[in-house]
Amino acid sequence: MHIDYTVLEKLEKLSHLRIDESKKEAVISQLSEILEYIENLNELDTSHLDASFSTLEGGTPMREDIPVNNPEISRDILSRAPRHEDDFFVVPAIIE
Repeated sequence: MHIDYTVLEKLEKLSHLRIDESKKEAVISQLSEILEYIENLNELDTSHLDASFSTLEGGTPMREDIPVNNPEISRDILSRAPRHEDDFFVVPAIIE
């Protein structure tokens, strides 16, 4: 894929970012280098690898998910809040 001004404009629109005109050439160059690197990765033969390949023997270690019900934790957290009411944070309204 070739990065040009048209592709960069689409990326700007999708990301809701504005790139300064003076920096567009540099960004195009950097994105092109990234794509070249990715193309190099496509040359690797991965046909012998399992799709769920992991470097950990036996997979990802899991821990038991045990809920903790300690009311002191929430009281401690709420005590540091600028405003709180009952067991909730009070924040300024953002929608009128």
